[in-house]
Amino acid sequence: MDVKKSAPGRAYWLKTMHQWHWISSALCLLGMLLFAFTGITLNHAADIEGQPTTVNRKATLPAPLLGTLVDVAAKASASKQAAADTPVPASVQQWLNNEMQVRVEGKDVEWSANEVYVALPRPGGDAWVRVDLAEGEVEYESTGRGWISYLNDLHKGRHSGLAWSWFIDIFAGACLVFSLTGLLILKFHATNRPSTWPMVGLGVVIPVILALLFVH
Repeated sequence: MDVKKSAPGRAYWLKTMHQWHWISSALCLLGMLLFAFTGITLNHAADIEGQPTTVNRKATLPAPLLGTLVDVAAKASASKQAAADTPVPASVQQWLNNEMQVRVEGKDVEWSANEVYVALPRPGGDAWVRVDLAEGEVEYESTGRGWISYLNDLHKGRHSGLAWSWFIDIFAGACLVFSLTGLLILKFHATNRPSTWPMVGLGVVIPVILALLFVH
């Protein structure tokens, strides 16, 4: 005799929701702490004074490398389209890395007849390097605004790269799972907890009222 399997019951779904809830919460833990903390620091950014520090370095590009750079600059500056896609020559990249501890691989380059300029923005600071094509003078400047600024920029995804952008998307997805499974778990337990839906209602109504009445 065939016995039809009964559909999963309440206990099965509750267990499943608990499992999804704790896994998503574990994945979200560090991200939640980071984004909650930086939410506070961003909200009070004007009250948290940073102490910018600036580093300057200067050097002279060797003549053979300068000649290579001048040739590339002449070709790149002749066409805006070519300039947008032309990187710093590999030999110059290696010299900048070895002599000035500056990495320009994969960065956008601004070419002109007089100089080569590379912007090097990063979380918590900014930097740039320029090469004077007449004299071969290389100037590098880096400004750091402290670790609070660094964390704030991570919160915003500012100049943080593709890997961090993917992390934010995955973290946001995990937060959705965490929140929705939490809501479903509340639903399962709401019968024995009369305050459940009033509390959920407050969590919805308070932000809406604040947005409608006090945000202009």
